[in-house]
Amino acid sequence: MWPPPIGVISMSYARPFTAAEFPLFARMKAAGMDFCELLVPEPGELDPAAAGLAARDAGLFLLLAARVNVQRDLASDDSAARTAGVDYLRRCVEVATASGVAIVGGPLFGTPLVFAGRPPAPIEETRRLDRIKRVVEGLRAAAEHAAGSGVRFAVEPLNRFETDFCNTARQGVELCEAVGHYGVGIMLDTFHMNMEEDDLPAAIRFAAPHLIHFQANENHRGFLGTGHLDWPAICRALAAACYAGAITLEPFRRTDHRLSVPLAQWRPPAHDEDADLAHSAALLRGALHAAWHA
Repeated sequence: MWPPPIGVISMSYARPFTAAEFPLFARMKAAGMDFCELLVPEPGELDPAAAGLAARDAGLFLLLAARVNVQRDLASDDSAARTAGVDYLRRCVEVATASGVAIVGGPLFGTPLVFAGRPPAPIEETRRLDRIKRVVEGLRAAAEHAAGSGVRFAVEPLNRFETDFCNTARQGVELCEAVGHYGVGIMLDTFHMNMEEDDLPAAIRFAAPHLIHFQANENHRGFLGTGHLDWPAICRALAAACYAGAITLEPFRRTDHRLSVPLAQWRPPAHDEDADLAHSAALLRGALHAAWHA
């Protein structure tokens, strides 16, 4: 499918996203979105089947973004945390199946840094290899559980301040090839890529054989066109890769510029941002169209 469908992550509108927020699906559609990427709901937070139906009624499809923490961490030294990590990914498959979702993305390997309050530290070679083995085994087990369901996992490399396990497209490819299962591919996010890649278009082309999901975010995570990323070049790389997946917009608010305000903290919108979202989608679609016909 070209151009790829463009959507928005649910927390651009509300967090948590519950049944009370279902009317927002119509607003997303009116702003030019093709889908909504929901955070995988915690137990009791949201009925997946009801969410899928509400989205379809509004003319959208759904994708899912998984949430990891130190209690469900595939790379952990703690066997209970590793087991919980695999169990969580299996539950993600059940949620995806119930809501009609084909892609579950995110830093599925675990090992959070910032969000766990754990500073990075040097790692011995034996432990490095042990962590890789644990993650590979955990992802393979989750993928085997998903086999036949139509659900695939998209592993997202994060910047060095959010994980010390997988930071670049090259590392993402290495991980996917180690897992060696069709059910595990790569998700790239230009926000993280802007910090870790030497050349964003080259990284996209390198990851192309495994790329199944993409998030288009400005260098500062604002709305597209408000930062310095080269969207025509990024879209040319996606076209060259014949990328056929979806593209999610994941803007964070940048409306409060006072000193000592945490930029990484989620905050609800202070005003209707639908026009900004629609402009981002139009900018991206224009660049994708130009890239395909170049």
